[in-house]
Amino acid sequence: MNAADLKVLRDRLLDLLCEFAYREGDFVLSSGQKSSYYINCKPVTLHAEGALATGRLLLSMLSPDVQAVGGLTLGADPIVTAVSVVSALGDRPIPALIVRKETKGHGTMAYIEGPLLPEGTNVAVLEDVVTTGKSAMQAVERLRAAGYKVDRILSLIDREQGGGELYREAGLDFQAIFTIQDLKEWISSKK
Repeated sequence: MNAADLKVLRDRLLDLLCEFAYREGDFVLSSGQKSSYYINCKPVTLHAEGALATGRLLLSMLSPDVQAVGGLTLGADPIVTAVSVVSALGDRPIPALIVRKETKGHGTMAYIEGPLLPEGTNVAVLEDVVTTGKSAMQAVERLRAAGYKVDRILSLIDREQGGGELYREAGLDFQAIFTIQDLKEWISSKK
């Protein structure tokens, strides 16, 4: 995709996130922190147009050496799936991996769902919203324990509350499509 098409997709995804994912009020985040706003990306990443935009934008951010995408369930499930499906429509099919929070309680007792890939496969971890960074780090650790190479995390939104710094300190490349400031500026421009 060319830069103009990506800009249109980015703007549309931002519009969808502001309309369907962003809410103001009193919330407790998964990190335990209190917040005056909450971002639930699933209404957007499970929306046909939102999933397509998510898949195309994140795929465009992947370096050529990435061989698979993965992420921690549940927020990353539709994201890794969108990227994998969009990649299959092009000439670069990329498999998706879903990392469980707890081991599967039966059968193989697996932490990771998806195709069995060779040891050393380069996997990018995808995330919906980064706050402290702990969720994506859990996915990184599980994927590395399974023998995969993980050196980057991509996210839809960075709340700018320490996650990016945690990743950089751990030697991981981190990029987000949007920051919380992008959402707040978009919302205030529509008022």
